[in-house]
Amino acid sequence: MLLLLLGIIVLHVAVLVLLFVSTIVSQWLIVNGRTADLWQNCSTLGVSSSFQCVTSSTNEWLQSVQAMMILSIIFSVLSLFLFFCQLFTLTKGGRFYITGIFQILAGLCVMSGAAIFTVRHTDWQLTTSDTSFGFAYILAWVAFPLAVISGVIYVILRKRE
Repeated sequence: MLLLLLGIIVLHVAVLVLLFVSTIVSQWLIVNGRTADLWQNCSTLGVSSSFQCVTSSTNEWLQSVQAMMILSIIFSVLSLFLFFCQLFTLTKGGRFYITGIFQILAGLCVMSGAAIFTVRHTDWQLTTSDTSFGFAYILAWVAFPLAVISGVIYVILRKRE
């Protein structure tokens, strides 16, 4: 049982790391050597170690992606906190429903944010044939199924002695 709990906690922390990295890092979209994310657009100056960054667009769709990613982090952190609280207060045989629901909500929020970004990124970024999605965007899509899977595990999990 201890090994199962440790595995669940490791999965949850991995989801949290993926959510934080995908929300913070400036690699959601790469256009002609420039990188764009939810918060700023950066381009390299003549020297490869020098960056010039400007604030991202104030487009409503981009703001909804920002909100969804922040909500996913909040729900996941809250879920981890609730798991530890329920671990010590839940009666024997009880299920971790609240923890699982919040983790599934985190997964749905990250899925919504990444899907909105996929469909609407052309509203605030010019696309060319050289446009590609960055690794932070891919990490957001990887976090989605992991968060949902861990949420389902929490719902199925029963507390033992």
